[in-house]
Amino acid sequence: MFKIFSLIFFSAVMISMPGCTSFSPYKMDIRQGNFVTPEMRKKIKVGMSRQQVTSALGSPLVSDVFHFNRWDYIYRLEEKGKLVDSQRLTLYFEGEFVKRIEEVPQESVAPAK
Repeated sequence: MFKIFSLIFFSAVMISMPGCTSFSPYKMDIRQGNFVTPEMRKKIKVGMSRQQVTSALGSPLVSDVFHFNRWDYIYRLEEKGKLVDSQRLTLYFEGEFVKRIEEVPQESVAPAK
């Protein structure tokens, strides 16, 4: 009987405390993709070979068998379930060499609080 009473009393005390009334699940930071720094981006030029690009940037995140001549370097960072940073770099090849480079400007959002 005493154990049940102390459990009820302890539960009531915990619920009445201001810091314990709002429970929210932990949301971890999620980084996905290839983060390309400005220094890495400056190394990439039209006319480079696939091997040179792989050496500078690493393997692309997206390898599409239907678009063999296109490499996508995509990066996303989510903190507490909200998008904080996003970037995309797409390289188009003609044969073994870079023909065109497309870059979506970096989308930065203020960090979630």
